[in-house]
Amino acid sequence: MRRQLVERELTVEGPRRTKGAAKRRRSVTVNLAESPLSWLHARGHLDDRLFTAGEKLRADYEQAQLGARITMRWEPVRIRGGSDPGLSPTERQLAAKGRFDGAITSAGRGLDDVLWRVVCAGESLPEAEKALSWPARSGKLVLRLALDRVADFYRIR
Repeated sequence: MRRQLVERELTVEGPRRTKGAAKRRRSVTVNLAESPLSWLHARGHLDDRLFTAGEKLRADYEQAQLGARITMRWEPVRIRGGSDPGLSPTERQLAAKGRFDGAITSAGRGLDDVLWRVVCAGESLPEAEKALSWPARSGKLVLRLALDRVADFYRIR
């Protein structure tokens, strides 16, 4: 995974400032390339099997080009290699969509929503829990169950 490190300002510290007083700011380095899934994996909340299943699902989602578009894309689809080397780019896209649909279906109702939000949409677990009106810290368990079923679908051991 490539790193995209940027500095972000966190807060302005201290009491109200008088005119001419220098402002002290805090910043933090953030990796923009880090997904919520890789964050969970790096901190030991997901094992290698579940992480691999999530990355495979995300790759199929991106290869199938299922993300929302605001306008029409005019550039040609460029897909290098892939898991289906004998297929045309359109056939690879359709094959990826079929795998994605199968993996989401294998996760099951009630599990597919948090799976899609965290793995494909890149929402953090707290954001997904809030959007789904779930109790705090319940998403991690549900995500693990969904990823376990997706790993079985992709035959990851």
